[in-house]
Amino acid sequence: MTSRAAVAAAALLATAVAGCSSTTSKDTKQPPVNPRAASLAQGFGTMDRLVEAARKEGSLNLVGIPRDWVNYGAIMDRFTGEYGVRINVLEPGASSQREIDLAKAARVPDKVPDVFDLGFDVAVANAQRFSPYKVTAWQDIPDAVKDLKGQWYAGYGGYMSIGYDPRKVAAPARFADLAARPGYAVALAGDPLQTAAAFYGVMAASLQGGRPKAERGLALFAELKKAGRLSLPSQANALVDWDYVNAAKAAQTAGDDKPAWKVVVPADAALASYYVQAISDKAPHPAAARLWEEFLYSDEVQNLFLKGFARPARMEALEMSGRLDKQAAAKLPPVPRSPVLLTIPQTDEGKTYLKANWPRSIG
Repeated sequence: MTSRAAVAAAALLATAVAGCSSTTSKDTKQPPVNPRAASLAQGFGTMDRLVEAARKEGSLNLVGIPRDWVNYGAIMDRFTGEYGVRINVLEPGASSQREIDLAKAARVPDKVPDVFDLGFDVAVANAQRFSPYKVTAWQDIPDAVKDLKGQWYAGYGGYMSIGYDPRKVAAPARFADLAARPGYAVALAGDPLQTAAAFYGVMAASLQGGRPKAERGLALFAELKKAGRLSLPSQANALVDWDYVNAAKAAQTAGDDKPAWKVVVPADAALASYYVQAISDKAPHPAAARLWEEFLYSDEVQNLFLKGFARPARMEALEMSGRLDKQAAAKLPPVPRSPVLLTIPQTDEGKTYLKANWPRSIG
């Protein structure tokens, strides 16, 4: 009897344990994936589930990012190598506005961008085209350079600078030196009516006391034009462009006894700007798009931007936590403590003025 009682008790215990296990399994079952959710927690719950969903989609469509731009080549290779998601870059050299136009014109999924890499003003003007998503590191991105609803947010940026050939000209301290001192053959990075870098170059030259006035920038370049010293980039010994572009060029000759290129951010005209990320609301690969954004804002990839001489959006947070690549940061040109970020009204005013006056003054 004792033996039977023991067996019966054991059987009851086993049944109870099995029942508890079944209940626990049901209680912890995860909700279905929502690849268009506004955060990792809402849509996937864990990074593993996000990665699994992105791998099922298999591809990611990017637009307007050349491989030699701020280390994007290494970043894309790392993403594909780590997650096995193929990257298609649509028109690598597309401007910010061109990215939006390509998305509008796309008729098949293979030609629809999943993610945009845009200038600040273009992102703000097209916010209705984006799907909100707040990356896990959202709090590290300064409020001044993100949409608080998560429609767009800064990824990396820099300062407008002057790159110059120290073998041919003296180091400029101010934009005004380009016209006041002899020997400079100066170029902008394109047409300021079409190219963001050229527009910001004119606006940087327009700063006075931290305030932009496009007339001042136009006057400087009109003076250079009149003197026959406004040049093409390929023929210039001084280039007005983002510091990450000029710094990358300088790095190519860093080991030489007489470097062929140096870069300076004028102390009286520290104009900063960021390129921002945004997920298309028509993204054909929504999970892969969200995985890409999580990847870009990871410590590793923010430091990869830094190795490309760009200043990552999370730079201050990484520095405070001790996770910033100090060697890469030390290679950036020094900048004043109080940079200027153009507001949207200032940007619009500058563009309107240059559109009306640049052609007749510069041609």
